[in-house]
Parts: sequence; C-alpha cells; structure tokens
Amino acid sequence: MIEYAVFAAGCFWGVEETFRDLPGVVTTAVGYTGGTFANPSYRDVCAGRTGHAEAVKVSFDPEQISYVELLGTFWKCHDPTTPNRQGSDVGSQYRSAIYYANESQQLAAEASLIQQRGSGHYRQPIVTEIASLTDFWLAESEHQQYLARHRT
Repeated sequence: MIEYAVFAAGCFWGVEETFRDLPGVVTTAVGYTGGTFANPSYRDVCAGRTGHAEAVKVSFDPEQISYVELLGTFWKCHDPTTPNRQGSDVGSQYRSAIYYANESQQLAAEASLIQQRGSGHYRQPIVTEIASLTDFWLAESEHQQYLARHRT
C-alpha cells in the first residue's frame, strides 16, 4: 500500500529533486500547504499573504523506504535552524516543516525532532514546525519536476 509524506524545506524545486530519485519513492509533487487561502497560486504564496509553505508530497512504498528514512533525508536536505529562510530564499513560504498525515507519522516526526535537537549537529536551535496536514494544493504544472526538466 502506497503512503505519502509532506515536507517543507525551502524552495520546493530542490526539495522535490532530493526525494524524487530515492528507492521506494513512487511519485513526488510540489504544492502549497499550511496556509489559510483555498487553491493558492505561486504568485499568491510568494506574495506572503496566504500563510502557505512551498512543500513536496512524497508518495512512497513503505516496504522499500520507511517514513523514518524519509525524515532522515528531510533533515539532510536543508538547514532547519533558519526561520523563514533557506539560502537566499526568504519568506514564510520557505519555512522548515513536517506535515504529518496520521498519528504514526506525528510520533515519528516528533521523535526525529528530539533526536536532531540532541545530536549536537546544529549550532543554532531547530525551528522546524510539525503540524497536521490539512490541505495540499498542487502547484502549477510548470513547477512540477522543474529541475529535472531544466537540466543543462
């Protein structure tokens, strides 16, 4: 049975690329979640008025890759200590967040956060939020697998 996980870790183009080729990942899709505005566009989200984060929905086969392994990739693919920022991208849409789909994911995400905080790996406090997934709005087609389609 295929499951899904949703992560926000900065610009969704690179985050999607990080997860897309992992063994056990079936599909990825970029979109928006964590906001208050129905069916937002990229322009809406970038304007900073919707409260959404750029996020990646990862569909995966738990017999090939576990949710815990996906969490490990999440922590490695971005800096979870920078509030509303990843590199030169600044704004609340670039925040670090894990959106859980069920209680099992919530417990795993919380345990993972505790482990990361105790790891000594980070000099600054981790600001990653953990929240229940409510809506996930697909981003426009031009944003799906953007980096894969624009390799030089």
